[in-house]
Amino acid sequence: MSTDAPQSKEAAVKLADSDFSNDRRKHDMNSALLDYWHKIKAGELGALPAILGLIALIALFTALKPETFLSKGNIANLATQALPITILAMGLVFVLLLGEIDLSAGVASGVCATVMAKLMADSGQPWYVAVLGAIAIGVVIGTVIGWLVAFLRIPSFVVTLAFFLGLQGITLWLIGEGGTVPVRDDFVVALSNKNMPIWLGWALSIACVVAYTATLLLRWRRQNVRNLHSKPLGFVIAQCAVVAAALLISTYVLSLDRAPSPLITLGGIPWGVLLVGALLVICTFVLGRTGYGRHIYAVGGNAEAARRAGINVTRIRISVFMIASALAAISGIVAASRLNSVATDAGGGNTLLYAVGAAVIGGTSLFGGRGKARDAVLGGLVIALIANGLGLLGTKAYLSYLITGVVLLFAASIDALARRRRSGAGR
Repeated sequence: MSTDAPQSKEAAVKLADSDFSNDRRKHDMNSALLDYWHKIKAGELGALPAILGLIALIALFTALKPETFLSKGNIANLATQALPITILAMGLVFVLLLGEIDLSAGVASGVCATVMAKLMADSGQPWYVAVLGAIAIGVVIGTVIGWLVAFLRIPSFVVTLAFFLGLQGITLWLIGEGGTVPVRDDFVVALSNKNMPIWLGWALSIACVVAYTATLLLRWRRQNVRNLHSKPLGFVIAQCAVVAAALLISTYVLSLDRAPSPLITLGGIPWGVLLVGALLVICTFVLGRTGYGRHIYAVGGNAEAARRAGINVTRIRISVFMIASALAAISGIVAASRLNSVATDAGGGNTLLYAVGAAVIGGTSLFGGRGKARDAVLGGLVIALIANGLGLLGTKAYLSYLITGVVLLFAASIDALARRRRSGAGR
């Protein structure tokens, strides 16, 4: 009896290992694609709608304006045009992951940009003091909003609507009615108007490709060593190849000379693109590789279950508004850099709507619990493509508003329908 038990136990372990190994071997490229198709059918769309939208918009505007849309100068202009909205949307992703909303993010960026410009123009402070001061103001704004939402339980829609109105008054008070504050600091102006050296752009692109490929391959190897479910190696290599092609082709195009005159040379990746890339890496790491990021998804999925699991829901709620307002401050700084000034309407108008639209179009759910930092980049590119392409076509303003509104409504509808499919599939 005692000798049979260990033998039966060993046999059971071998049988389980054999079955698991067989299951893992069966997970080839075809099965991976089939699994992905089942996820799509169940409402797990991810960034697919945004990617398909980007491809469709590029094809459409290329066909309508082949001589200008894909020109070297317009591609660089498109990259710069998307910077402020993309950064603002990246901060809103954190808020939307909880199923909350921040209507004040746009005007908060204007207030922070005003503080930076006033510190440099009126107080003579160096750029780093002014920039840190602007970001600190953003953090304070986010802290107050988060405290009102988390502790007083005032709906975020109401709190941020009040801040949306109040912060516009603060900007008007700081600048003066009808006034502007110039931004002339070389470092700040360079964010949106200068390009990095071509060799540095290539070096950073190659480093990003190597780091991304190494990260995915090491993760795949680690999962296989531990007998965990993993994607097929071919799928991982294909994913690395697509990202590498996108980065290297973009670097090649932006490194071409796009100067209108042969007397000067103008080429290289804009410094603002490097800033967005750095923020994307940081936000992706925070959301995907830290306990704090997992807590955000948990609270967004089910706040009560997260609370019972020991997660400090109040702290999470406050922190996401702080992050959103801090990134709004950076967005305002980049926008001021592009315009070389800050006006009383900074961050107003359609800034917030475009940023929310960018996050939703990219794949972040309005209902919380689903979204990634990359969604802001993809959605920001879609918004910038629409504005840029319609501008090249000479479309009237009312049509531009209508088309952008239809795109946003379409993205929100896809999100709602996908959520219904996920609920039906029990996901």
